[in-house]
Amino acid sequence: MTISAGPITPPAAAMAAAARQLSDGQAKPLGALGRLEEIGAWLSGCQGVCPPRQLDDVRVVVFAGDHGVAADGVSAYPAAVTPAMVRGIAAGVAGVSALAAVNHVAVRLYDLGVDADFDDLDPQITRFKVRRGSGRIDVEDALTRDEVEAALAAGDRIAGEEVADGAQLLIAGDLGIGNTTVAATLIAATHGLAAGAVVGRGTGIDDAALAHKTTVIEAALARAAGSVTDPVSRLAALGSADIAAAVGFMLGSARRGVPVLLDGLIAVAEAAVAASIDPAIIPWLQVGHRSTEPGQSAALERLGLVPLLDLGMRLGEGTGALVAVPILRAAVAGLVDVAQLRDLL
Repeated sequence: MTISAGPITPPAAAMAAAARQLSDGQAKPLGALGRLEEIGAWLSGCQGVCPPRQLDDVRVVVFAGDHGVAADGVSAYPAAVTPAMVRGIAAGVAGVSALAAVNHVAVRLYDLGVDADFDDLDPQITRFKVRRGSGRIDVEDALTRDEVEAALAAGDRIAGEEVADGAQLLIAGDLGIGNTTVAATLIAATHGLAAGAVVGRGTGIDDAALAHKTTVIEAALARAAGSVTDPVSRLAALGSADIAAAVGFMLGSARRGVPVLLDGLIAVAEAAVAASIDPAIIPWLQVGHRSTEPGQSAALERLGLVPLLDLGMRLGEGTGALVAVPILRAAVAGLVDVAQLRDLL
């Protein structure tokens, strides 16, 4: 596989332990900063230094794509919204744009599979485009295996470019009508779950549409049964180019020693597939928020990851992870700027 060019090494356990010892000696009761202490130690391990460096260079990369299953009536919005939102992010006026700006996070945008051309936009946005749209997963494969490999390699390359440019923490954002159906199906296939355990309301569908969405996921799982034990085959049968690229992006980030902060359902589905490719990615992951989508909680339970926030968010684009960035920065400050108790006595 293209992305297996090198192993994922674990975060530095000695540095994480040193951070916990540092925290225990500070002018506060033991454990008084709660999960901030855990996160500070995690960042020390990821960075290989104690105390950790402040997160001055955080980046969100939004992977955009259309999904053939959107034609099945699984979303409250038409597929035409996807290219419109690409333009919104490119113009800096989308939800991810606002939350990234206030948190001093850089935004990148890549069209891997939107069913539109963007000749008037920055050509960087489409330089990794794999195809226009993807197959309707309930009746056909989403991608060819070669297309999956191309998307995985693109995500890995994007991660490499961001890390080489100084990124300390990366976030994979998502954009594409129908992507909650694809993500829920991938989680079900990855973890052996029924459609009813992972399906959610996505963009806000009503009960009738939810029942139909469940049926569509059941049909996709039945169609692909027996051919999804290999993660690449799973992405080809049930994924999309944007989701496959984000899988490669997460693996590429961890392989280069940079942690990933996960967003909602889509990002967690991508992480679930990434972990089935290489479980060594899991220690490099934190989760920004708990999505309202049940599939996210089901996957997180199996990955052993606990979200930092629960704000009822379901926008995607990386927004739930972005609102958690200040928590990670606070964890660093808690280790760096609090005195040792012995120095005050």
